[in-house]
Amino acid sequence: MSKGGGGLCIRFWGTRGSLPAPGRDTSLFGGNTSCIEVRAGNQLIILDCGSGMRLLGNELVGTSPLEAHVLLTHYHWDHIMGLPFFAPLFMDGNTIHLYGETKQGMDVREVLSGQMIKPYFPVSMGIECQAEMPAHAVAPGDEFDIAGVRASCCRLNHPGDALGFRLDYGNRSVVYATDIEHGTKSDSHLEKLARDADVLIYDATYTEAEYEKLKGWGHSTWRAGVTLARSAGVKHLVLFHHLPERTDQQVAALEREAKREFEDVTAAREGMTLELPEGGRVRVLPDSEG
Repeated sequence: MSKGGGGLCIRFWGTRGSLPAPGRDTSLFGGNTSCIEVRAGNQLIILDCGSGMRLLGNELVGTSPLEAHVLLTHYHWDHIMGLPFFAPLFMDGNTIHLYGETKQGMDVREVLSGQMIKPYFPVSMGIECQAEMPAHAVAPGDEFDIAGVRASCCRLNHPGDALGFRLDYGNRSVVYATDIEHGTKSDSHLEKLARDADVLIYDATYTEAEYEKLKGWGHSTWRAGVTLARSAGVKHLVLFHHLPERTDQQVAALEREAKREFEDVTAAREGMTLELPEGGRVRVLPDSEG
């Protein structure tokens, strides 16, 4: 993974939704839940703390001191369960900035620490974690700077609410919109957020047939993602948050179906890297080059 230079570089550490789904039928697209590494120049931004965050942390152990900025879409378990196993948290001298919504009077750090208390977990965030963890409150409509990266967010339609994020660096941009159910006023907010983005990472949990039976569960389809990508002028669409039961063969079939309607579409898989150089098209790199 590139750690300097122009443009953006995006690596997927967890692509699955709802809960981890390990096994030989999910080994290609991955069984870990949501976690994405974004490099903008020398800055490290992490989108969500799903179980894939453990693998990312293991790779970062040799980087010291480490400064990272973690953006949380929401606090459902599949998006936070990797944080207690993120090795850099336990290393003195590291700084892990946490960005998320205030819920029930608790800031993002207080919310996340709730999964690291007895009897749920033997290691507490307040005592054993040696890294500095500044908390930053964000709300729908906010725009803020992360060391030269312009970040903005909007409300997504999901039980308990969620945020969609956009990162702009130089002339490149990525929008992360997982855990959204289409068909509400949130669609217009997200379309505005995604306008002319280079990459849109979108919740493609369900097929159209599945969605008809599961309306109200807070997830979307690849077809709704294609519709949004077209209307917003997105250059490259990434299908994300794969259903736990979805096999590699089935995800690949959905990817082929989506490509017939939107050429620049890719189903997210663990280890996949997207390069967004300052000029030129989005490059999808094989795992070995990520």
